[in-house]
Amino acid sequence: MSLNTLEEIAAYIVSEGKGILAADESNPTCGKRFDSIGVESTENNRRDYREMLFRSKGMKGNIGGVILFDETIRQNAKDGTPLINIIEDQGALPGIKVDKGLQPIGDSEETVTVGLEGLDERLKEYAAMGAKFTKWRAVIKIGDGIPSQECIDANMKALADYAKLVQDNGMVPMVEPEVLMDGGHSIDDCYEATERSLQSLFTHLIANEVNIKGTILKPNMVTSGSTAEKQAGVQEVAEKTVDCLLKNVPASLPGITFLSGGQSDIHATAHLDAMNKLGGLLWKVSFSYGRALQAAALKAWKGKPENMFISQDALSHRALMNKLASQGEWDSSLEDQ
Repeated sequence: MSLNTLEEIAAYIVSEGKGILAADESNPTCGKRFDSIGVESTENNRRDYREMLFRSKGMKGNIGGVILFDETIRQNAKDGTPLINIIEDQGALPGIKVDKGLQPIGDSEETVTVGLEGLDERLKEYAAMGAKFTKWRAVIKIGDGIPSQECIDANMKALADYAKLVQDNGMVPMVEPEVLMDGGHSIDDCYEATERSLQSLFTHLIANEVNIKGTILKPNMVTSGSTAEKQAGVQEVAEKTVDCLLKNVPASLPGITFLSGGQSDIHATAHLDAMNKLGGLLWKVSFSYGRALQAAALKAWKGKPENMFISQDALSHRALMNKLASQGEWDSSLEDQ
């Protein structure tokens, strides 16, 4: 694959309805997933699981990029093939999560993402290993009197500083300002927090002279809080999300790849499809799902080699469903086939 510029890399990842497989769970998070199926989270088990995902036939044509964790980008498959080579052979580009997690802001329940210290050296190593894009996640909580503007601006400035360093090292930065679903807030509260976050993010990116055409946005959808009494329907989520993006995201951005943020796999697909059916979008609108791509595959696998093909079929099906949704061509009846 001859992709020479940031713009070409970013455009390729979201071309023809393709999206991103987020396989960058930290070891503790992966441990929790494995606990749910009764599998011990060892380095070899994590490797076997991810190798199985990356070798699924449905990766090809549906997945344009895979976000990896530091452990995974260094691992070889059972037969000695580097995992990043398996990803590339499937027509996807390897990416890497580079933030170092969350730190509380003073005594508040708000956080800022850290990891800028030593980032340039880490980026140079990842670029040399073959990474083509990177990811940094900011977390914005909705609650009593929050998010504060201080929290939003601190997180978005860090995202912009990270993005500039990534581009200086020849990779595409994925910027993820996640407004959490957790809580009983309304869809309008989510809209307001998402809008403030996006406005701050692009103000900081432009001030840092980040090339927007060589950047990918990984936002939340505008939804009701997970414990809200009134849950917005699929159409309302699609309309409010698209409205918020059209008002706050530059047309020069090549792609928006949504996080699933705790939605069920079918819900995440339905919302994505509804947005693309609305039309009038200025960018490719696609997916960067972790659980919403992996949940069925993980459940089918159960850590048993004999379940490999059933598990791969489950991932392949979800990848195809989300590709169709990215083109506005999904229908719920396709889930029963």
